[in-house]
Amino acid sequence: MPRARWLSVTAARDRCYRRSFTSAGLRPAFFPLTDGATVHIWVPASPAPSSRPALVLLHGFGARATWQWSPFLRPLIRAGFDLYVPDLLFFGDSSSPAAERSDTYQARSVMEALTLAGLDHFGMVGISYGGFVAYQMAAMYPNSVDKLVMVSAGVCLEESDLEAGLFGVSDVAEAARLLVPQQPDDVRQLVKLTFCKPPFVMPTCFIRDYIQVMCTENVKEKTELLYALINGRKLAELPKINQETLIVWGYQDKVFPLELCHRLKRHLGDNSRQVVVKNAGHAINLEKPKELCNIIKQYFVDDSFKTYERYNGHCHEGKWRDCMRRFASSSTKKIDSGRPLL
Repeated sequence: MPRARWLSVTAARDRCYRRSFTSAGLRPAFFPLTDGATVHIWVPASPAPSSRPALVLLHGFGARATWQWSPFLRPLIRAGFDLYVPDLLFFGDSSSPAAERSDTYQARSVMEALTLAGLDHFGMVGISYGGFVAYQMAAMYPNSVDKLVMVSAGVCLEESDLEAGLFGVSDVAEAARLLVPQQPDDVRQLVKLTFCKPPFVMPTCFIRDYIQVMCTENVKEKTELLYALINGRKLAELPKINQETLIVWGYQDKVFPLELCHRLKRHLGDNSRQVVVKNAGHAINLEKPKELCNIIKQYFVDDSFKTYERYNGHCHEGKWRDCMRRFASSSTKKIDSGRPLL
């Protein structure tokens, strides 16, 4: 690694996140696919007996998987899960020579890699873009995906919603500029959109460092992923999955407004439940990691989860914490959870 990279705050933080994965008992593994793609997955270093359920965690747009899932590892492992955490194609250490950019292609690639890793059925959690991929996997592989948690994943959006002003951006080009940022002002605007309470100070030197380390690879491919995701998208063409699904949303989400949460609930009907977290924006996993982790644990472990679905899915933070304390046997360690990606 070049000397300059060792002096980078972002690179140092990236190494810390990787160490948190290895110290939690995971190891990096690479799975070559039949079309020449390679999917990188963090897998259990010492796989437990088959009685432990497998849980697959899919990240959203932004940095690699380690940056978005680090605070969740130890609590979920202590709750009894074997974790599998992929880098989606064109993120982190996953790559592909193929020209296809659809979420269907991502789903097919992740499923092939998980099969190579020895999984035949598992639960899934998908954040934002990862939720789009998880939803496609649930539709394409109903015998493999057992239950699903969709976090801030606007799969019910339509391309026409952008023109109607439902989102904080007006078109796909503006979304790509923010989600694949190349300038400090783009990062600042992105953080304001994704966080309920963005930081007051974001030094330009740190933002430039973050962009240089995390945002300069696969810019073209990531931009194409966004165009493929949104262009021509229609709710009428979205398949209806049959797995039990939990929809988790931040009440102040400015990227995918709350209307998309209710739209997905209506689309899925009785097979779905929803939880809306107060004082949280789009980046719930970064703003509210402990609350989200407890929600995930309880949904997969406790059949009485439905008793906590209050106020038409609106869980007020204090009351949610009270009921969660009775379930959570251990605390979740936050790693820079109150900060943005920088």
